[in-house]
Amino acid sequence: MLSGPNSYLLQQELSKLVQKFLNEHGDLALERIDCQEAELPKIQEAISSLPFLASRKMVVLRAPSANKQFVEKAEQLLATVSETTDLIIVEPKLDKRSAYFKFLKKMTDYNEFAEPDINGLAAWLIRSTKEQGGSISSNDARYLVERVGTNQQLLANELNKLLLHDEKVSRESIALLTDQTPQSTIFQLLEAAFAGNAKRALSLYQEQRLLKVEAPQIVAMLAWQLHIIAIVKVAGNRSPNDIAKEAKLSPFVVQKSATIARKLSMTDLKNLIDRLLDIDLKSKRTNLDVDEALQHYFLQLALSN
Repeated sequence: MLSGPNSYLLQQELSKLVQKFLNEHGDLALERIDCQEAELPKIQEAISSLPFLASRKMVVLRAPSANKQFVEKAEQLLATVSETTDLIIVEPKLDKRSAYFKFLKKMTDYNEFAEPDINGLAAWLIRSTKEQGGSISSNDARYLVERVGTNQQLLANELNKLLLHDEKVSRESIALLTDQTPQSTIFQLLEAAFAGNAKRALSLYQEQRLLKVEAPQIVAMLAWQLHIIAIVKVAGNRSPNDIAKEAKLSPFVVQKSATIARKLSMTDLKNLIDRLLDIDLKSKRTNLDVDEALQHYFLQLALSN
């Protein structure tokens, strides 16, 4: 069974298993089923029937938890799997409190692919770059993660692009050839404001607008960042990894948010959320200039720190 939020590593492992099987048994021995669309009889027939024109067959079931009947009868269904069938269950998102999850974890070869933190991603980028005949420093690998975000598939794509440009990946080439993710910049905007750097905060806000990120989008992203900060604040002294696992967030995002959370009292945080909510409500009910209101919001935040 393959599970977890890291779609990149999950897909890499699935591709490796499938390719190894195909090399030995051929294309006709592979059957893929999207369980969000397939009816239970089709799923049952696939896992219990004997292979055709091959000594073995492989069945890949994607998200069988989407099929309520499969979940209810999982134990009986998996007991019917033919000895000549290699079954792979792919469940990117599972409720770990469910009996279905506990059964699969106990009865299958369970592999979970979690989102790595910034240090893990930086180390992975360094390894991947070296494997492809290039080089990147530890600081520049971290810079790439901070600029692009923690999506490993996106990072892999950006790294391939950078290596085509030059086998030595530098901060300059990263800044030239990659786009900074809006979500990442909103957090940097918050960081600048909490550091009391009003000039940088307003400059980052203007960069967002030049990137054609609309003011309502900035409100939404800011609300999400404050939501994460609130989760971290309420969690107290729990480790970033524990918080990330419980809240289903990236450990990298939690670590970054913890720095700001430590600076805020619960009253401060509530005031920030209330003021942002006020901007959002007024933008929908009045002719409020949201751009001006948001810049004033960040300016007040910077001046108070």
